[in-house]
Amino acid sequence: MLLNIEKLTYGGDGLSRLPPGLPREASPGNKDRGRGKAVFIPFVLAGENVEATLTEEKPGFARAKAEAIVEPSPHRIPPPCPHFTRCGGCHYQHAAYDHQLEIKKEILRENLRRIAKLELQCEIQIHPSPPWNYRNRSRLQVRTQPNFAAGYFKFASHELLPVEQCPISSPLINRGIAALWQAGRAGKAVEGVREVEFFANADSNGNETKLLLEFLCAPEARRAAVRAWAEELCETMPEIAAVSAFREPQKGIQEPLVAVGASKLTYQTKTAAYRVSAGSFFQTNRFLTDELVTIVTAGRSGELALDLYAGVGLFSTALACDFRHIISVESSQTATADLQYNLPVNGKAVQATAEQYLAKASKPDQVVPDLVVVDPPRSGLGDPVARAVVSASAPRLTYVSCDPATLARDLVPLQAAGYRVDEVHVVDLFPQTYHIEAVLQLVR
Repeated sequence: MLLNIEKLTYGGDGLSRLPPGLPREASPGNKDRGRGKAVFIPFVLAGENVEATLTEEKPGFARAKAEAIVEPSPHRIPPPCPHFTRCGGCHYQHAAYDHQLEIKKEILRENLRRIAKLELQCEIQIHPSPPWNYRNRSRLQVRTQPNFAAGYFKFASHELLPVEQCPISSPLINRGIAALWQAGRAGKAVEGVREVEFFANADSNGNETKLLLEFLCAPEARRAAVRAWAEELCETMPEIAAVSAFREPQKGIQEPLVAVGASKLTYQTKTAAYRVSAGSFFQTNRFLTDELVTIVTAGRSGELALDLYAGVGLFSTALACDFRHIISVESSQTATADLQYNLPVNGKAVQATAEQYLAKASKPDQVVPDLVVVDPPRSGLGDPVARAVVSASAPRLTYVSCDPATLARDLVPLQAAGYRVDEVHVVDLFPQTYHIEAVLQLVR
């Protein structure tokens, strides 16, 4: 059928509507069942007319595949990666980069309007990234039988797509991927290693010089064999500073298996040098780390700042320059150890969830923070934490979000408590993908 793409939605799909005269053979059951139903199509752009085939139909929506672009958007370009549309990693390589930024800006605006009922009174400020080779962290799936392969999952599946070069990963990570393939082709890969994650550092000049590798292994993986492969990889590629291996989590507990080398790197930014250990979170765009820190922290000062979901202290360390005291809250034991190491003397690291810490900090005699920074995972704050943040009574709140829907949901109780949005930023940490990193400055 011929479909017109109305707009793009969060998740990378284009939105269209099934036509009233949908043929019976395209819609199982009654031919009227799909009348006017929303249909989602990947790898298209707004305004395009496409020939499409239904691939899935649900009671409330349908999915389709574009078989041909009949009328292309003026923003459509040839994707540079040969794996695009087959690989599940990228969603927007067919769109010019300037247009990708506009797509993300409008998706954020629409989510804020639809979910939070927020009509922005300020402009959304856009912070672009170099669109290629930006990732300092990449995770590949590994297969050893019947023959070796490493790569990403295919689009909308858990089937492995072999990939030997990734254009959004850093040059050093691509060299690491090449070393992984070389070892696999030589028969040196170890059965039971299911994932390999690469993390590249940055030195004082902004150059990547070292790699940290993490293996995720099946329960049956043999410790001695994994260690031998890890040692050989370190010898083959001197830039590999360390390899840490873990077994797949059992009942929520991840067992360390092997550690070869010092399983931590130093990541240098304009603000500070951060120790980052295997298993700790750090921002993945090597070009925008400093800009993100500036957006979150610049112009903020006072007696006390509270940094929730602090990770290894990316924001806390910068805030410590202009606040007398910093309290940084992080639930991960590994990241908290790095956080304690990275914080200056006026910083205090607390290992707890945000909800646990705020429940204890809600006593009447507690000092009111001048600023609260939250950088939650994709699931957002959730209502209990959002309400606890309100109870902290900070005059300023900075929300760093990687999901516009959960951000908009969390804004509902924040706005009801008197917070208003003062600034909105889109920091494009993930070019070529649908992911949106937003920073909102709120005041009350």
